[in-house]
Amino acid sequence: MYKFKINRYVIPLGLCLAVTGCKIPQIIPVAQNKAVPGSYGFGTATLNSSAVEWHSFFTDKNLVNLIDTALKNNQELQITLQELEIAKNEVQIKKGALLPTVGIRAGAGLEKVGRYTSQGAGDASTEIAPGKETPDPLGDFTIGAYANWEVDIWKKLRTAKKAALTRYLSTVEGKNFLLTNLIAEVANSYYELQALDNQLAIVKENIGLQKSAMDIVKVQKEAARTTELAVQKFQAEVFKSQSLEFELMQKIRETENRINLLLGRYPQEIIRDKTGFLSLSPVIVHTGIPSQLLANRPDVKQAELDLAAAKLDVKVARAEFYPSFDISAGLGFQAFKPSYLFRTPESLLYSIAGDLAAPLINRNAIKAEFKSANARQLQAMYNYERTILNAYLEVSTGLSSISNLEKNYDLKTKQVDALNKSIEASNDLFRSARADYFEVLMTQRDALEAKLELIETKKDQLTAVTHVYRDLGGGWK
Repeated sequence: MYKFKINRYVIPLGLCLAVTGCKIPQIIPVAQNKAVPGSYGFGTATLNSSAVEWHSFFTDKNLVNLIDTALKNNQELQITLQELEIAKNEVQIKKGALLPTVGIRAGAGLEKVGRYTSQGAGDASTEIAPGKETPDPLGDFTIGAYANWEVDIWKKLRTAKKAALTRYLSTVEGKNFLLTNLIAEVANSYYELQALDNQLAIVKENIGLQKSAMDIVKVQKEAARTTELAVQKFQAEVFKSQSLEFELMQKIRETENRINLLLGRYPQEIIRDKTGFLSLSPVIVHTGIPSQLLANRPDVKQAELDLAAAKLDVKVARAEFYPSFDISAGLGFQAFKPSYLFRTPESLLYSIAGDLAAPLINRNAIKAEFKSANARQLQAMYNYERTILNAYLEVSTGLSSISNLEKNYDLKTKQVDALNKSIEASNDLFRSARADYFEVLMTQRDALEAKLELIETKKDQLTAVTHVYRDLGGGWK
């Protein structure tokens, strides 16, 4: 007889599970493509500058101090650190879902039922002691413990916890990626500030040369060797250079404030070396091989972890098609009168129940969530492939930039040397009336532009090296 009763419940339950199980969609396997070219086209040495710590890579003490301050005070970095805490707490939340929920409950109540009801008639016939009826109205006093637990049969909760842990590790890599960009941004802004300082010094020097030439023109005008047109042309050129001087001063202030923002502080002067900028030699960067990007670039590792988490999300969404098994239990004391509350076994209360539930009809919401999880998995895969491609192209572009800027700087240095000599020659010729004022003006203008471009090229050289160091994954270790 007992066997018949068990089969009466188990067989329908098995049929329900079979119906639900036969329509569960399969997970589409997604393979991540890690293939990268064997080299950047500039050699295949395994030595990699990303292993060099940032305070060793940058040798300027003022710059090192600025970066150190930025790593301590930058608000964006502090926000990212709080995101790390949020991700860590999410792991604890998912971990807690695996354990039973246990709580304590206490309550008191009062109930008055109708006398001519089934409950009222039953209460009147109950005697706790000879000659004493159940009190009316009826009290209800309870104290006890309760527990609820979802048994993780299909590893849904464990997979969700693993996905949360993977996302926490992804957030860590996001923080590391922010570190590399922050260090590079401070360094590039510092080099830009130094370049502006040197450009300003050259403009001021050029204004002095232009005024000297204008004085010569005025003397020649008085001697009737030239006209007012030449005087006004030189005067206009002086005004133009003075205007450029104020433009550079404004750019210096903007760059200083940008650095102060990165350092998380209010405007103040940026301590730096304003001399010897053109004599700075860019650091030699060793790129290693492209496959090292997978381990060194934080954004690549972050994209890989995001893809792993998305795959786990698909498994969690698929587990929703399976039945869930919940267990609930309670233990405590209940009585209608406080003095009876702890009289055992009469006031003892306990319960235990199991609940097995599976989606059978109208599973559209579960199907939609599963499809969305698959779509997010594909998004993560494409993002991972794009991140690897972008990392390779950034390094390749940076290496090409370093090579071309080196050649460009050498040619511009020769151009500036030639124009400096031409300024001396034009001034001598102009004093002896063998050259007109226009030749002097154009020579000075060309020399000024060439000197400013030379400084700009030096800044681009230093910036390109910093970019390659960042693109290789340097700075966060």
